[in-house]
Parts: sequence; structure tokens; C-alpha cells
Amino acid sequence: MQRRARPVPYAVAAALAAALLAAPAAGAAGAAAGDGQIRIRDVQGDTRISPFAGQQVSAVPGTVTAVRAFGSARGFWLQDPRPDADPATSEAVFVFTGSTTPGVAPGDAVEVSGTVTEYYPGGKDAGLQSVTELTGATWTTVSAGNPLPGAFVLRDATVPARFAPDADGGSIEDLRLRPGSYALDRYESLEGMRVAVRDARVVGPTTSFNELWVTAEPAHNRTARGGVLYAGYRDPNGGRVKVASLIPFAERPFPVLDVGDRLGGTTEGPLDYDQFGGYELQATALGAERRTGPDRESARPQRADELAVATYNVENLSARDGAAKFDRLARALVDGLASPDIVALQEVQDDNGATDDAVTGAGATLRKLTDAIAAAGGPAYEWRQIDPADDADGGQPGGNIRVAFLYDPERVSFTDRPGGDATTPVAVTDDGGAPALSASPGRIAPGDAAWNDSRKPLAGEFTFRGRTVFVVAGHFSSKGGDQGLDSRFQPPARGSEEQRIAQAAAVNGFVRDVLAVDRRAGVVVAGDINDFPFSPAVERLTAGRALVDLVNGLPRAERYGYVFNGNSQVLDHILTSPALAARADYDIVHLNAEYADQASDHDPSVARLRP
Repeated sequence: MQRRARPVPYAVAAALAAALLAAPAAGAAGAAAGDGQIRIRDVQGDTRISPFAGQQVSAVPGTVTAVRAFGSARGFWLQDPRPDADPATSEAVFVFTGSTTPGVAPGDAVEVSGTVTEYYPGGKDAGLQSVTELTGATWTTVSAGNPLPGAFVLRDATVPARFAPDADGGSIEDLRLRPGSYALDRYESLEGMRVAVRDARVVGPTTSFNELWVTAEPAHNRTARGGVLYAGYRDPNGGRVKVASLIPFAERPFPVLDVGDRLGGTTEGPLDYDQFGGYELQATALGAERRTGPDRESARPQRADELAVATYNVENLSARDGAAKFDRLARALVDGLASPDIVALQEVQDDNGATDDAVTGAGATLRKLTDAIAAAGGPAYEWRQIDPADDADGGQPGGNIRVAFLYDPERVSFTDRPGGDATTPVAVTDDGGAPALSASPGRIAPGDAAWNDSRKPLAGEFTFRGRTVFVVAGHFSSKGGDQGLDSRFQPPARGSEEQRIAQAAAVNGFVRDVLAVDRRAGVVVAGDINDFPFSPAVERLTAGRALVDLVNGLPRAERYGYVFNGNSQVLDHILTSPALAARADYDIVHLNAEYADQASDHDPSVARLRP
């Protein structure tokens, strides 16, 4: 297994260590064990920062429990086989050897000397918690073949329901750990120690980095298909634990599992902390693969009098992608979504993808997709979109992602009105008491600062069975830069939220303009809103009951279409004006997000409406 390397090599990390160290606590030397020998629990202390940070320690005893022998973050975990009675003090520590493989083996009893360092994954400014380590270490092997300390079993009874102490957005580093009260404190009190999960249900599928997520609390916020539902800021689901492997791949390939599958038996190893998801069980023993997860879903076809509107984030699709990706997306639209009448697409790139040049057109990309759909037995879709200004809409550099419409001309017609371009805002006009668009397609407020470095929403005017329906395809700004759920700042700051709230206000204003002309007008907003149904952004989007978020009509356990760090959540939404909401039939079609093998990291969703 390959692990993502640390951001800086060992030599640089050592040179920068002084800048990363917290100030040593007064009287730290007095924290040593009664026999005068400093033990691991003294090094770890009862907070997140070692009282010995920045100091040299000598002859710290322990048993080697695991070795990381690959990558640039090599080293070994050392655990004291003689624990104290204080649950707040970890009995293990990582001995960091950089790119050098340490000459120790599990079961070796050693005494280690080195510098106590607080390592911050991603750098201290990333806001994550630190890992207490011994660096620049030397050691003496006392004996070999010793039994390993027993693993602490993570389960309902040992992981507290509350997630983290509330520091009003401040750091929790200096707070004494309360492992019986908070899940984050429990994990921190076990930092480096051997932990285990048993018959663990997978709640985040295997990634390309050979990692997956399990839950130690199988009954907590369970989704209908075996995941863990993220349903509110107050409960980030503390039972989630990431699993990686220290076992050589040739000896035991990492399991490829989906949400709802299981790691049967016992999975155990030292508890690490990672930049990409927090606490991580580095497995020295992996449970058996049990494939118990559900099959991929498909939606029912729309009836003759139902307008089917879908949204699908196609994850940086460009004409340079291979035929396999286009074929899978096509099958999802034809077989999974039953060929919707209108599809709002997100993350359609320009024709040469991430090549950063002046190309902004996406005709080849959309043609390749619609050809694949037709080859899969779907309709001969037509499309409408507006090329963005070069490098102005965020996303992968050079990719010029945008939103676009596909529509089935046999079922709906598109009203083309000239004038829409990258910078001209669309307006709502009054056409004899009926709303109409000044340009169709047209972009909503593209000059508004809310859309800086972000995709501009696209509005289009469609006709279905003689009834006009206005559809907005949206892709709001990402959550990049927000503090992680497992941040040392609690509750974590959601700095990206401000821009999405402003974007929501702009779209809400557009919808209100339509409804001001005709309060019974049919309006659909569909896309990747990049926020949750309970978020301030979605609250602003639906303000004044201009829109109804259809996901709230689903059973609670089915409200998700994206899986991030083991949390099943909603980022993609279909919202409608009240006139359409009353008879809407909404479905999130689970065919991507829960699976290791994905065509996109988002599940599509579809609403069947009767305008």
C-alpha cells in the first residue's frame, strides 16, 4: 500500500520543528514517573499537547507494536505495557524516522531517546490536531518477542455520543481530555495505542489511496442502505474511523468494499491521525471481507404526464476522458435515471480538459456524452449551455467547468432567446402577465461578487405539454478552506459558507422575480449546491417559501447522495416553486457515492413533476 507522503520531507520537518512546537508547560520535568524514568504517558500528558514539547527525553521504555516501513513518514509505534490508571493519558507514541526504515520489529522492547515534537498534518495553519512524536530518535533494544499490549475495542459503549468539547470556535488543545465525555477526546487519549473494531460495517467505500471508513456505532444514524447519516452540525457521528493498512500488499491486498459491506472479525492496529480525515486505524490485522451491501439503484420511468428533471455532477468531464467514463455516465442516465426529460449537469469541462489555454468551448464534450447516451439506448438529447470566460469560474485549473442542460426534444421544447453570454445577466420580463426570460439560456447575475471564481447558474425556459417551466442549473462554491470536523478548533469554522449564502440570495431573488409575475409559475432549481438541507445557505435559497427543497420529503434515512469521510450527506438538491412541490415525486438514485467503483463521486437525483 502507498500512503500519501507528508507535505515536507523529514530533514525539512526537523529543521522546522521549533516553529511547530507548543511551549513546554511549566514544571514538565516533574511529570515523570515516580521512579524518575519518563514514560510514554508523561510524554503524552492529559491534553493534546505534550508537556515535554520541544524537550529531549531519554530512555523512554515501551514495546514496538507496529512499523511503517514505506513512504517518507516511516517509523514505529511504541506502547507501554504497564499503563497507568488515568484514561486521559495515551500509553503510546509514534517514533518518526523519516525516509529511513527503522530496524525494529513488533514485540521488541526498546528504550527510546529523542525530541518530543508536535506534528501538525498539513501544517499548523490547516487547523488540524497535532500528533505527538519522538523525532531525531535513537533507541536500544532490550529484548524481542514480547507480547503486544491488548487492543482497546472501539464500540458503542466506549465511544461517547457527544463529539467534541465546545470552545466557542477556539482551540481545544489545552483542555484536559475527557475521554468518557467526547469522542474526539477518546480518540486523542488513544493516540498511537493499539485499537480494534469488530465486525465493522463500512460507511465510506475504499478509495484510490487504499483507505475506507467503518463505524464503531452501527446503530447510530444508520442510513437505509447501511451508511451513517450526517443530519446536523451538532452530531458529526463520532463512531466513524478511517482504516488503512500496514500489511504489505503482496501479503494481503487492501479490501475493496462498498458502503454496507463489512470487515468481519477483528481489525486492529495503532491509532494514527491523518490530514485527510482525522483518526485512522493503521491495521496490522484486517478483518475478513463480507459483501453485504446493497445493489445499485435505478429510478422508475416517468409517466406521460410527468416532467422528469434530474441533476448529475459528472466530475470534471471533458472530451479527453476515455470512452469508459462516458459509457458509464450514459448508462446511469438511461438505465439508472430512466432517461429524464431535462438534466442539469455540473462539472462539464471545456473540450481539452485541464489544459490551461484559451479554449472554453464544450461542444465536443457534450457531443461525446450525448452520443454515448444514444448508443446506450437513450434519447437523442440536445443541449444548451454558455461558455464561461476563461479561468473565471473556478474548479480544476484550465478546465473551465460549467453547468449545462440536456433535454429530450421528443418530450420537451426549449425556448431560445438570444442575448445570453458569459457576462450578460438574465432578467425576468412580464409578457402579458406571464413571466419570460430576457435571454434563454441566460446566466443569473454573472457580475455579482457572489460568483467570483465560481460557476454561474444557468436559467432556461422549457415547455412541457403546453406549460412553461423555468429551470435553473446551479453549482455553488465548494467547501474548500473550511475547518475539518475533527479540527482542534471547536466548533469548526465554515468560512466558505458566506459565499454560498450570497449565491443562494441571488438565485432566490431570481425565483422571486418569476413568482412576482405569476405566483403559480413552475420553477426548478437543480444542481450541486455544495451544502446541506439544514445549512444557512439552503435556508437562504428557500427564504420566503420561494422554493421547496424536495429532499426533505424523503424518509430521513434516505436523505443523502454523497459520502465524505464516512458521512452520508446531501450536497445535490432539486428545489421547486410551491406550485410544483405539491405533486412532486423525488428520488436520489444511489449508484455512485457508496461504491468504490464510481463514474462520479455524486449520486444523481430526479424529480418527476406535474406542471
